[in-house]
Amino acid sequence: MRIKTFMRPKLRLRGLLSRAGAGLAAMVMSQAVAAHEVLPTVAQLSVDGSDVQLELRLNAEAFVAGIDLDGIEDTNNTSQSDAYDALRGLEPDILADRIRADWDRISDGIVLRLDDDPVPMALESVDVSEIGSVDQARPTRIVLTGTAPDGATAATLSWPEGHGALALRLVGVENGYAGYLSGGETSEPIVLAGEQAQSGWQAFVSYIPVGFDHILPKGLDHILFVLGLFFLSPKMGPLLWQVSAFTLAHTVTLALGALGWVNVPGSIVEPLIAASIAFIAIENIFSTNLHRWRPVVVFGFGLLHGLGFASVLQDFGLPQAQFIPALIGFNVGVELGQLTVIALAFLAVGAWFGQKAWYRRAIAIPASAVIACVGLYWAVERTFL
Repeated sequence: MRIKTFMRPKLRLRGLLSRAGAGLAAMVMSQAVAAHEVLPTVAQLSVDGSDVQLELRLNAEAFVAGIDLDGIEDTNNTSQSDAYDALRGLEPDILADRIRADWDRISDGIVLRLDDDPVPMALESVDVSEIGSVDQARPTRIVLTGTAPDGATAATLSWPEGHGALALRLVGVENGYAGYLSGGETSEPIVLAGEQAQSGWQAFVSYIPVGFDHILPKGLDHILFVLGLFFLSPKMGPLLWQVSAFTLAHTVTLALGALGWVNVPGSIVEPLIAASIAFIAIENIFSTNLHRWRPVVVFGFGLLHGLGFASVLQDFGLPQAQFIPALIGFNVGVELGQLTVIALAFLAVGAWFGQKAWYRRAIAIPASAVIACVGLYWAVERTFL
């Protein structure tokens, strides 16, 4: 009787951890299955004589729905999520008409100035992408045109509060401006003649948070893969081998993809990334040790994830004048994001329970099962939907 009484607190602790793990699993699954990531807006400004053009590539449904995009990563976290989902299902022509009807409201606060003089911008065209997966944001291309005053030498662009992040570039000149604005900010003066590119150090530093942001909080698939590596073993040695292989691999394909030397369609890469998440998690359930071939497999999966990062950079864009420093900064941000995920996982469970005899049974296996289910769901969804 004494033995049973002594063991009950441990059993209760394990049961509590199991229930907590189940609750966490449900939360992760619900977020993973219904993720509606918000894309940053990418703007390209060009001034050719008296002709001014501002091209915006944006997540138009969020703007039409009236979502405040400042600090938001997922539209499901807003009160307008149902309206956003309905807009996601509209045919391109119908959504384009909605954008035109709401443009005065959407564009309120988007102010382009040339030499401090506001330039009226007319809505030239709206090009909405075809319907893809309703669980993924689709881009819309909007072109605005205006007339530049004679002799204009510099421009500023004001981006309204609530419009989220904006990547702004001046195109059509050598060493054109490239910058990053948040909602409610105004760009520094942009020299229209060019020769205003960031220094290498500035480009490196400015792209570190961009890379970090695409792991935490936006890169749920990459987060789950890194957690899959973590849950194989609480020992540091196996984790270092895996993370090193993953880092080396995705660095290679990130660079090759960003340079345009390797281009694999997202319809192929994204299902394979999801399958890699499931594979690593399933192996965790049936294996307790780091086999010799696992780092090789992780390296192969890292190549896929690097292509995924490269597609993000292609959408977001890199300053051509400082391409390499910006690419390195982005990669450093990705690595810092991954290390943060591992550190948080270690502080949450590894440091407290990693050496317990029941750690694998009560924590590692259930967590890996959840990750595997999410990966398999994504693989099916991305392949067939």
